[in-house]
Amino acid sequence: MKNSYFKMPFQFDNHLLLENLSICLESEWNEHFNKKDFEGEWTSISLRSASGKETDVAANPNVEQYKNTPLLKKCKYFQFIIDQFECEKESIRLLSLSPGSYVNTHTDLAAGYESGFFRIHVPIKTDFNVSFIVNGIDIKMKEGECWYANFNLPHSVQNKSARNRVHLVIDCKRNDWSDKLFKEVGYDFDYEKQTMDYSIKTKQLMIEQLRLMKTKTADNMIEKLTIEISNTLNNY
Repeated sequence: MKNSYFKMPFQFDNHLLLENLSICLESEWNEHFNKKDFEGEWTSISLRSASGKETDVAANPNVEQYKNTPLLKKCKYFQFIIDQFECEKESIRLLSLSPGSYVNTHTDLAAGYESGFFRIHVPIKTDFNVSFIVNGIDIKMKEGECWYANFNLPHSVQNKSARNRVHLVIDCKRNDWSDKLFKEVGYDFDYEKQTMDYSIKTKQLMIEQLRLMKTKTADNMIEKLTIEISNTLNNY
């Protein structure tokens, strides 16, 4: 599928990445909040969060203003990387997946470029035996590289290596600068418009059917789909 993922035109110094990671490892990392989506040990710590606290690792799309955490001030190279993205940033975290752990296949809400959002992954520690699968494709991300993936699509991670996999994850809001960046890496804007048109029509039909069910579960799904349609229309 087009626009599923792209390697971005940045290459970061892994020695400096590891130096900043070592600073962060001195603090306490928390288990990832979404416990139903993983098996094993998946931990995180925030460099930017809704509350400004390092323990607040939720990626909440409804927050208007995010705040840098005190930990980010200690990590000059992470700040340098973040500054390369000339757009508004939301949640910024370090995510660590321990050996033998895996993140189950799931999708995230409004987590693709067509939704006015993009999530950047910078691998700090990884291994060839880590599988990062997006829409059925195993993306081999190397340390110091920079990647975008559309997390509206089904995705999963398996750490079959003997070391922790640690990524710097930066959530960004789309703007004119990012449009130029995505055009440079081959993003198909015509395809985006086609898929958005199809997606809206499909979701509207789904809502009509769900309303006939008159259940709490159906109501929750209607609310989720309505938000997705609104986000799509706001970014036309």
